Amino acid sequence: MIYLLDANVFIEAKNRYYAFDIVPAFWTWMDNVVAQNVRTITMVRDELMVKDDPLGEWMRDRKDADWVLPVDDEATQLAFAEIVVELGNSSYLQPGIDKFLSGADPWLIAKAKALGATIVTHEVADEHIRKRVPIPNLCGSRSIVCLNTFETMRDLQAKFEHHG
Repeated sequence: MIYLLDANVFIEAKNRYYAFDIVPAFWTWMDNVVAQNVRTITMVRDELMVKDDPLGEWMRDRKDADWVLPVDDEATQLAFAEIVVELGNSSYLQPGIDKFLSGADPWLIAKAKALGATIVTHEVADEHIRKRVPIPNLCGSRSIVCLNTFETMRDLQAKFEHHG
């Protein structure tokens, strides 16, 4: 199983539960787990690299890492095109569609579809929302599983233990 991380996974970890100064072990774990089956895409990397904070620095140090996947392959491009068509025929409001299509989220979904990967995001499905497009709303019809950080960490059997 490949896990594809949304930008909000990194941002929430830095801002809340796993701040660099409180739980540096989380970021060490990230460096180890990405060598196995955790990935992200170039657009997520690019969103995070521009930040002038510890997360931006952390990502800049890994900007050429092989766990940061490009989206220029044919399967991802075709999956992206399907998302564009679906949104054009949807009841989402156009400003929300435009914002969604201008960011990393549709590419994350397209890459997950191309790889048969699971998306890790803090977003939750909401079938009634029309002003924005949540990632999980487009995953079900594509047979893409969405998990949050904590579900993923349990899947990957993460453990942060203090010795001392």
